[in-house]
Amino acid sequence: MTAPGSSSTGMYPFGGGGGSGFWSAVAPPHSKAALAFTAVAGLALFAAIYYTTASGPLKSPWSHRRRRNALTPQQWRSLFTPDGRLCDGGIKLLKKVRSSGVDPSIRAEVWPFLLGVYDLNSSKEEREVVSAEKKKEYEKLRRQCWKLQKQSNGSFKLNDTGETGQTGDGGSLIQEKDVCSSEDVVSAKEFLSNEERSLYAEYSDEPCSELLEGGDDGSRRNSNADVSALKSESSDSDSSEDPVVIQGSPSSEPGEKKDSGVHKKENVSPSSAEVQSKPLTNEDFSIWQRIIHLDAVRANAEWIPYSLSQAAVSDAKAQHLAEAVGLKDYDHLEPCRIWHAARLTAILEAYVLYDPEIGYCQGMSDLLSPIITVITEDHVAFWCFVGFMKKARHNFRLDEVGIRRQLNIVSKIIKIKDSHLYRHLEELQAEDCFFVYRMVIVMFRRELSFEQTLCLWEVMWADQAAFRAGIGNSAWCRIRQRAPPTDDLLLYAIAASVLQKRKLIIQKYSSMDEILRECNSMAGHLDVWKLLDDAHDLVVTLHDKIETSSDC
Repeated sequence: MTAPGSSSTGMYPFGGGGGSGFWSAVAPPHSKAALAFTAVAGLALFAAIYYTTASGPLKSPWSHRRRRNALTPQQWRSLFTPDGRLCDGGIKLLKKVRSSGVDPSIRAEVWPFLLGVYDLNSSKEEREVVSAEKKKEYEKLRRQCWKLQKQSNGSFKLNDTGETGQTGDGGSLIQEKDVCSSEDVVSAKEFLSNEERSLYAEYSDEPCSELLEGGDDGSRRNSNADVSALKSESSDSDSSEDPVVIQGSPSSEPGEKKDSGVHKKENVSPSSAEVQSKPLTNEDFSIWQRIIHLDAVRANAEWIPYSLSQAAVSDAKAQHLAEAVGLKDYDHLEPCRIWHAARLTAILEAYVLYDPEIGYCQGMSDLLSPIITVITEDHVAFWCFVGFMKKARHNFRLDEVGIRRQLNIVSKIIKIKDSHLYRHLEELQAEDCFFVYRMVIVMFRRELSFEQTLCLWEVMWADQAAFRAGIGNSAWCRIRQRAPPTDDLLLYAIAASVLQKRKLIIQKYSSMDEILRECNSMAGHLDVWKLLDDAHDLVVTLHDKIETSSDC
């Protein structure tokens, strides 16, 4: 152990070590006052050493950083070169966000980089091109939603001749004789500013001819439990006609193993160019749409203080947007909540078509709500959500492979870090860590306040972005950061939240139900930055062991 007075770490309350500072200025040891003071200082030193060692090994750099110094607008602007590229490929950006988060005023600009909407090495001109393309793709999805909504309402019929044309991606395009009515859209636009009209771009008066035709209904596979449960009671689907089938872009990885014990990276959402698309029928969409509408209307209002511009939306704007997306039963809501529910509906419906294998599950609206609070443009919010769901989509798979894998990793972290706690969980038959299921599904959304959720998520996204960029293998990470970026920071945070309650769990709880109640009662009582400190400490000490054991 380093001798007292030789350290310059700042652990001692009166200056550094060596022969300088306070220690060289005090009276000689024969002074009674000096002896008394030295005794007190010795006790303080002992206490500092004891509590430091008792809490575990050397802390990571995150332990000493104050999150008051989040990435500021000035720092954000200074990170760009004259042509609009991030300096050093975004390393400084990711490092800052991983340690301190993002100032609320620039989250809408930063998040698309963290979520992969924009490449970290892209120029401003390249991002403008990408943004325009992404906007067109989103509007196309919304036109498909609009057509399905009109069809479910019986307002138009498909071409009686069944003529089809070919789309650019190899699907079949169903043509129709009439175009979608846009009277309600024109009426809605009268109440909007130029900036807000982009929200209605998807409801244009272009011909609604975007539905794609896939295989027969017998080959269709549903992977959402809600759809299976509701099919028997679906009343507003047109069962008298052959179902219209839509081809979506992403699906599951080809040849994906369903072994929950195998640690595999789940941060890549496959594209239509890589795998066969999973078809979605009109009936599927109609059922998912009803669930989305229910969840959107029930969304809470805790987001309101974080987006004052959306909170001040007029009743007319909110009503027209709600009508445009077919929202119902919202009369009890104030305008800002109607607006929020309508935006949730529009983006979640588009995601159903984009990723029909996952479709919609309850809980996805919890993940989207913070994003649309921060990002006011629907097409940008949609693609940020897609980036988020590249990892999170595995939480909503019907076979629960992704959930079991994550619970398995949480269990391994606890087992390696605290064998005493793990043995207690084994005795309670709770070593599978099912009691943190909710934390995994909605990523601490229910356990943290709204602002805390934003902080945790953006740090997690920065970690994942650094992981995708391969920063974990760089000398910068090994020397400067020490804790490598991980794709699973959330799981380390979940394990940390359990370890924070280890004494209570070991001494007082004798069943998994009691632990489950304790985890559910954490809501509003967690310090997000303490949680991240502890999570990063676990990464420092356990990352290599977890990676090795998971690959075995």
